Amino acid sequence: MAKEMNRRKFISLSALTAPLFSFKAIADNTIGGKPIILSTWDEGKNVNAAAWPVLSKKGRALDAIEAGAVYVEDKISCCVGLGGNPDRDGTVTLDACIMDEHANCGAVAGLEQIKHPLSVARKVMETTPHVLLVGNGAQKFALQNGFTKEPAILSEDARKEYESWLKKNEYQPTINIENKNQNGPFAPVFFDDGSPNHDTMGMIAMDTAGNLSGGVTTSGMAFKIHGRVGDSAVIGAGLFVDNEVGAATSSGVGEEVIRICGTHLVVEFMRQGYSPELACKKVVQRIIKRDPAKAKTIQVGFVAMNKKGEYGAYSIQEGFVYAVKSSVEDKIHSSKYFYKQPA
Repeated sequence: MAKEMNRRKFISLSALTAPLFSFKAIADNTIGGKPIILSTWDEGKNVNAAAWPVLSKKGRALDAIEAGAVYVEDKISCCVGLGGNPDRDGTVTLDACIMDEHANCGAVAGLEQIKHPLSVARKVMETTPHVLLVGNGAQKFALQNGFTKEPAILSEDARKEYESWLKKNEYQPTINIENKNQNGPFAPVFFDDGSPNHDTMGMIAMDTAGNLSGGVTTSGMAFKIHGRVGDSAVIGAGLFVDNEVGAATSSGVGEEVIRICGTHLVVEFMRQGYSPELACKKVVQRIIKRDPAKAKTIQVGFVAMNKKGEYGAYSIQEGFVYAVKSSVEDKIHSSKYFYKQPA
C-alpha cells in the first residue's frame, strides 16, 4: 500500500512539474546551430557582417568579436568610438570589455584618445594579470602596447546634441527607444536632453568549435559626469560568458544593470534551464521590482544565447532591437518587452 501511495504521489508531482520544465525550455527566436553572432541594435547587422568572415572561415569567436568592434569603432557616430557623445565636460571617454571561452576577460574604462578600446581590453586580458584598467593608466598601457593617440572628433550629430544640451545644462536620461515612424523602420531618435536612442554595441558569438565569446564597446551615456563608468566595462554586468552554459550582453541604463550583475544573472538563469528569452525576462523583472516607478522611465535590454545556439532577448521598454547572423539567417529582431510605449 505504501509503495502504491508513493507511486501515485510521484506521478502526481511529475504531472505538475512537467509543464514548468517545458515552460523553462521555450525559446522565442530559436534557429540554433553554429557559427552565430548577435549584436545589439540595428547597427548590429553591419557589425555582424564585419565579424562574419572570421566565423565563416572557422575562426575563433573572440577574433570575430574584435573584428566587429573595430568596424563600429572606426565609424564616426554619436554612440561608439572617438566620435561618440562626450561627457558633460565635453570629453569623449570610452569603455569596453571582452571575455573568451576560458573565462579570461579584460576591460578598460574612461579611456581617452584611443580609437579601439575593445582591442586594448583584449590586450589587458592577454598580457596582464588584471581585468580592468581605467583612465590615464589605461591610456598609458595602450600607448605602451602600440596604440596611438588620436583626437576625439565629434560626429555632427554628437556635436549638435552637445551644443543643445549645454543650453539647458540638465541631465535627465530619457527612455531609449527606436522610432519606427521616420527615416525607416529603425531610425534613431534624439531626445530633448540630448541623450541618444542607444550608445552601446554589445556582441556575443559562437564559433564552429562551439566556443563562446563576447565584447562590448561604447562612448558611454551622453553627457555623463566625467569619470562615470557604466556596465559596459564591468564583467558580469554588461557582458558575461560561461562556455558551458551561454553568454549575455546588455544595453541601456548601465547603473541598473550593475546593481543586479545583470548578464551574470541571465547566464545563471540559463544554467537553471530557462530559455535565453525567459532568462532575460526574469532579469528585467528583477530590475523593475527593485524600483517600479523608476523602471517606467528608463530602458534596459538583454540579449542572450545558450550553448545550443538558441537565442532571445527582453527589455523594459518597447523599442529594443538586436541583429542575428548565422548560416541561415541575417536579420534584425525586435525584443519582447514589459512596457509598451504610448502611441
